[in-house]
Amino acid sequence: MKKISFVLVSATLLGTALLTTTAHAGEKGADYSSNGAVKFIPNSDRNNPVDPDDPNPDNPVVPEDPTNPDGPNPGTDGPLSIDYASSLDFGVNKISNKTQVYYARAQKFKAADGSTSNLIRPNYVQISDNRGNNAGWTLQVKQNGQFTNKDTLNKTLTGSAIKLTSPVVKSNAKNVTAPIATAEINLDPNGAQTTVFSAKKDAGAGTWVNAWGTVSKATEKDENNKDVEADINKEVSLTVPGTTPKDAVNYSTTLTWSLSDTPAN
Repeated sequence: MKKISFVLVSATLLGTALLTTTAHAGEKGADYSSNGAVKFIPNSDRNNPVDPDDPNPDNPVVPEDPTNPDGPNPGTDGPLSIDYASSLDFGVNKISNKTQVYYARAQKFKAADGSTSNLIRPNYVQISDNRGNNAGWTLQVKQNGQFTNKDTLNKTLTGSAIKLTSPVVKSNAKNVTAPIATAEINLDPNGAQTTVFSAKKDAGAGTWVNAWGTVSKATEKDENNKDVEADINKEVSLTVPGTTPKDAVNYSTTLTWSLSDTPAN
């Protein structure tokens, strides 16, 4: 009988202990789980040009267009966009019967008050991929005909050729595979397209610039035949044959930049 009484008493004490523990646990508090969420959609807002040396969209710049006093054309709309492309000015040059290579003037910018700033960079092109699908893309360029002037005797700079070399690709995007640039671009005045740079699938998201070479100084003649110091880009050149007749006029052409959603191979 003593043994049985001991067992019963023990069971009663254990139950009391369990009740006491449960009450204490409730008094100490409890855990609860909730959720956090955010959703993104493609961004079709127009993007401002950025500094090709420091391509941060939070610090936009205002490029000058050496061929248009009203400024460059605005960038294209849409989540996959061409934000800016430099116009190429090969300067004022003496007529020569020798084959000559002329260099593009470097890219200049305006300050906030509209005056010319001290910022000088290589010529560049800028694209943005804000689609959010990581599908890749390809940027191409073509020259729309030879340098011409319809209001003179020798209307065409026959055999002239534009070349762009030493591309430098930059972005402020982190942990994103960069697009690949074409090492040397020889523009075809007959209008054939040439790939500038392109992104494979899962690459090239965000804003990217492709700038050619570096800026250097050169002493040249201005329209009054006076020596001037110019900021030039030797990686963007125009070769004009000595055999091509040239009149004392301005010759010009246009370039078309085309961005497609076709990924690089």
